[in-house]
Amino acid sequence: MLPSAAPTLLLYARVIRNSPEAARAHSHVYAFAGGYLIVWTVFSLIATVLQRVLSILFLLSPMMEPRDRVMGGALLVLAGLYQLTPFKRTCLESCRSPAAFIARYWKRGVAGGFRMGLAHGGYCLGCCWALMLLLFVGGVMNLWWIGALTVFVLLEKLAPLGAQGGRLSGVLLIATGCFNLVQGLR
Repeated sequence: MLPSAAPTLLLYARVIRNSPEAARAHSHVYAFAGGYLIVWTVFSLIATVLQRVLSILFLLSPMMEPRDRVMGGALLVLAGLYQLTPFKRTCLESCRSPAAFIARYWKRGVAGGFRMGLAHGGYCLGCCWALMLLLFVGGVMNLWWIGALTVFVLLEKLAPLGAQGGRLSGVLLIATGCFNLVQGLR
């Protein structure tokens, strides 16, 4: 997820280099990135535990794909519904507007940079957690699926019509999930 945070990180670096704290710009940027990465590391640990639990319950195959279409369908519907929520839009807006984020959450010092990184990581996680759960639909080990999700997240965060595409994807995810649920219940 760090590549999708690059615009905010680069803008933050530029602001710091033009501030009285320019001499410690590297420390500020590393602190910001560190805060961001901590949020995603915690999420990764939770996802790993979830993966282990699903494997123990035999809901995932050895390739980390769902064993039945019902679980995959339910995850697709969940992700699709989340794509349509106001909370998702708020988080996405924060990720799509680096200047607004920095202006709103500005904190002085290296510790402030770290707190800003935590906040930005929280918004990014709020934006993408449901999409990351889709790795359990396409397979955690499926590089094509991982690549497709990565491209989608980047487009949603960086493309001019990314926010609208996110809402459209919500509808498509719900429809696909419902199809999988119906097929799995037959």
